[in-house]
Amino acid sequence: MAFALRKHDSEFDSQPIADINVTPLVDVMLVLLIVFMVAAPLMTSGIPVDLPKVQAKQLNDQKPPIVVSVDAGGGFFVDKREVPADGLLAALSEGSDNSKDRRIHVRADKTVPYGRVVEAMGAINSAGYSKVALVSEAPTGGAKSASAP
Repeated sequence: MAFALRKHDSEFDSQPIADINVTPLVDVMLVLLIVFMVAAPLMTSGIPVDLPKVQAKQLNDQKPPIVVSVDAGGGFFVDKREVPADGLLAALSEGSDNSKDRRIHVRADKTVPYGRVVEAMGAINSAGYSKVALVSEAPTGGAKSASAP
């Protein structure tokens, strides 16, 4: 039990010890720490698989994305080449090399009406491209919350 006999004026009293012995707790925690440090790298390695060796060509690097830009005046550009609005679909089709897996980056001036950007996106969709990304700039001076006017 947690009782100790102490001598007070030549008499023995039974009083509980008020201190908690933390040594066993520290021992257990150190053992658990070591177990987890050893086991963690083994868990991340995954399932052991013996992969086959193959004589194959290295994959070609991906082609750079096609950039479709809409300037402040509403003009369309495909890879820095100006195209008329009705020729956007044709310009996208001729530069594709029959590869519809190529990425498309759409850049538009912030003053351009939304309809012009949608028009460009519609032409990209009609040309058969599915990997489309809108390009924007990160705000300068840290993250600021936008307030509604």
